[in-house]
Amino acid sequence: MMAIAAQTPAPLDPAQIVLNTIRHPVIMVGPDDTITYANADAEDFFRSSAAILARNTLKRFVPFGSPLLALVEQVRERRAPVNEYRVDISSPRLGVDKMVDIYVAPVVEMPGSVVVMLQERSMADKIDRQMTHRGAARSVTGLAAMLAHEIKNPLSGIRGAAQLLESVVSDEDRALTRLITDETDRIVSLVDRMEVFSDERPIDRYPVNIHVVLDHVKALARNGFARRIRIVEDYDPSLPPVFANRDQLIQVFLNLVKNAAEAIGSDPAGEITLSTAFRPGIRVSVPGTSDRVSLPLEFCVHDNGPGVSEDIRAILFDPFVTTKPNGSGLGLALVAKIVGEHGGIIECDSTPRGTTFRILMPAWKETPVQSESEGSSAR
Repeated sequence: MMAIAAQTPAPLDPAQIVLNTIRHPVIMVGPDDTITYANADAEDFFRSSAAILARNTLKRFVPFGSPLLALVEQVRERRAPVNEYRVDISSPRLGVDKMVDIYVAPVVEMPGSVVVMLQERSMADKIDRQMTHRGAARSVTGLAAMLAHEIKNPLSGIRGAAQLLESVVSDEDRALTRLITDETDRIVSLVDRMEVFSDERPIDRYPVNIHVVLDHVKALARNGFARRIRIVEDYDPSLPPVFANRDQLIQVFLNLVKNAAEAIGSDPAGEITLSTAFRPGIRVSVPGTSDRVSLPLEFCVHDNGPGVSEDIRAILFDPFVTTKPNGSGLGLALVAKIVGEHGGIIECDSTPRGTTFRILMPAWKETPVQSESEGSSAR
């Protein structure tokens, strides 16, 4: 294995090719803790070039007293590999929320040297959270079916009786009958929203230009709930089409932008950023099939509001979880359901300085089995 400190170019050997293909940071640490090898992902992770990494020790790049340093020493002493899960190696250099799984193994041919592989927890956590979102949506599906049968029918009788009473009672009591009517209408509306979760029909998907969708959502927002908020675009113009349903994507992003506007409130410095980017690397299973697809398309809605409370961040996409005084807690649950049914992933990153909702979705790829009519339905 060639050390990264070499100054003269040399042909890549198979080991280097394999290590650069692995989509996780991999480094080799020498007996004196110097970094003697780093693959391409390690350069990205440590935010340094191979040449800079080669001139420094591991201690330069991880926090003082980091568990990673202790694991390296442990492997040297025991001469046996070690796995450690959910290790926090956050630092000003690496960034915040750097939670990783660590694999450290000795290099038998080079006494004192060890190989370290890091797997960022963000990828695994995204998939875990998405499975939770899908399970929560299924629970609402059953609840919606029960409510439609057990509640909507009696409510229609209550509303009809209140309307009959309204014509024969005094003016004072008429206010009460109107209250009954309004409240039954509100409950029926809530049940109707929940019934959306029980819609199991296949999604009509086709190539969609995400920027056309976002421009439509932006126009709606600027003419309504976000008319006083600056909306910024940060688009990748070369992005391929997303394989999705246009109307459902509009529903997703309209909900997210509306939430962002409500988080900003009346702050005159409020700003919402809509961004798109190509981020290859994550593959997940598509619901209802045995296929695994890549999710290279990243769409983000960021606001500079006060952020989401840490208490509810982990359950933000669960039904009936809301921070709004009069919210139903179904908006984000529905967003998670739609994204999940498209084979995508949604996550929320929040700090006191702002919140980012990040969606990863599959790109559209033309295949021989697709008909010309499918291709011509691109929006």
